[in-house]
Amino acid sequence: MKEQRPLDILRHSAAHIMAFAVKELFPLTKVAIGPFTENGFYYDFDRDEPFTSGDLVKIEEKMREIIKQDYAFVCLYVSKCEIIKRFQQEDEKYKVEIASQIDENKLSIYKTGDFIDLCKGPHVSSTGQLKYFGLLSVAGAYWKGDSSKKQLQRIYGTAFFTRKDLDDYLNKVEEAQKRDHRKLGKDLDLFSFSNIVGGGLVLWHPKGVILRDIIENYFKKFHLENGYELLFTPHIASEELFKVSGHLQTYSENMYDSMEIEGKPYRVKPMNCPMHLMIYKTKLHSYKELPIRYAELGTVYRFEKSGVLHGLLRVRGFTQDDGHVIVTPEQLEEEMLEIFNMAVKCLKTFGFNEYKIYIATKPKSKYIGKVEDWEKVQNSIENALKKTGCDYEIDEGGGAFYGPKIDIKIKDAIDRFWQCSTIQFDFNLPERFDIYYIDSSGKRVRPYMIHRALMGSLERFIGILLEHYIGVFPLWLSPIQVAIVNINEDQQEYCSYLLKELKRNGVRVVFDSRNEKISYKIRESAIQKIPYIAVVGNKEMDAGKISVRARGNKDLGVMGIDNFISLIKNSF
Repeated sequence: MKEQRPLDILRHSAAHIMAFAVKELFPLTKVAIGPFTENGFYYDFDRDEPFTSGDLVKIEEKMREIIKQDYAFVCLYVSKCEIIKRFQQEDEKYKVEIASQIDENKLSIYKTGDFIDLCKGPHVSSTGQLKYFGLLSVAGAYWKGDSSKKQLQRIYGTAFFTRKDLDDYLNKVEEAQKRDHRKLGKDLDLFSFSNIVGGGLVLWHPKGVILRDIIENYFKKFHLENGYELLFTPHIASEELFKVSGHLQTYSENMYDSMEIEGKPYRVKPMNCPMHLMIYKTKLHSYKELPIRYAELGTVYRFEKSGVLHGLLRVRGFTQDDGHVIVTPEQLEEEMLEIFNMAVKCLKTFGFNEYKIYIATKPKSKYIGKVEDWEKVQNSIENALKKTGCDYEIDEGGGAFYGPKIDIKIKDAIDRFWQCSTIQFDFNLPERFDIYYIDSSGKRVRPYMIHRALMGSLERFIGILLEHYIGVFPLWLSPIQVAIVNINEDQQEYCSYLLKELKRNGVRVVFDSRNEKISYKIRESAIQKIPYIAVVGNKEMDAGKISVRARGNKDLGVMGIDNFISLIKNSF
């Protein structure tokens, strides 16, 4: 078992203290589980009334009373029958269920004052050691993550050893809330969700589609420049395809139920790779053609429980920045290097300049292929990364059952890391689809296959971009680059001319011709985080010019339309 950090132990203890406080304040509440997390702790509760922000304040106050009492955390070992009986008497049905499923005669419990919890520990010695903590939020959470079971209330909190660490973290939480892509997406009118449409299915609004289109056009151009061929494959396929790929046997819990078409079962696709291999198999390939590089912005559908759906970051239907490369064994190292360099260049283009790199190696069990083949491929991957001069870490046993991989985690503007690019080797699919190439001696040879995603899903990547830039996109990414605002109807015709002229020069521009005060229209454009606002009154119209304001309320003065267009083009 991995040794727990002192901070993890403190946070686990804080979860118990919070549960103790909740039971003191709301005795009819039933307790479920309360572990520490990467950034704090939580506890799940079953209570008829929803917890309010006022309740969190009361719980914090009660926790401080418990801390002041300095109750000891006492570990006791009791018989399984005895603890189940006690929890039954207290009507703690979740604890009864947990205890019943533990295959041991004696179970460990921790007693803290009058509060008893089923737990393996460890904990701090007494409640008085918890000094710097805060309760953060309440969210719904299904018991055991199963949407068919009752939804509980999860209270999140955090704890630290110093006031400075707590304050720093709370400031980051506040900043993250300001950057929440779900709020930004609504405020900037980019996308929405609807219960009638269904959870995890994104409705893209016009400006959101422009943003997607910018990214998609970049993807296509970038891949064509790097020797890829673009594919387009169907959203559904016969079940037979997913039997061949093995997804039906190993991934069915993430796939949607079959539909019948002319008596034959079909599925919406969870992956693009099987169809890419079917395209590869349509003709013979010589070793001289390899590497063959396929890329697709392919939309896939995967079942996610409603409790884990989270804006654009966790959805059920998404468009994947997908690529598959077929290489000879001799080409693997060089191609891995090429793909890695592509990924870094792509991420830097979008403003991500810091990242962590991992090589995920062979799992300890449940893997396919020979050990010597895994070692050969892993050495090729490591040799490729060494040539870049980048630092990397080895994620021992973190590879998929079908091959090792490179993971790149990007660092955003508030120092959070996001899993983004993945370069995944695959021992499995070339065998299952029986793909081959003809070598120089005329023999059939099994190629190597690489899956790779530079951005991941477009939905998730856009969510990350929104939070990274807090919606203040660089000019090239801004869905609307210029807003023209007129003082009154006298400038209508001139503004319409400006609109056409800017569009003719490739500028993404809107004309706010509403009969509103100019200050209101300028403020609205600023709220929409539009990079430039072109203000037009009679003076500007008579001179054939515009008054330009840059984002951040910067007055750039009056200039001619040609100068303004040059300013925009030179800003890219």
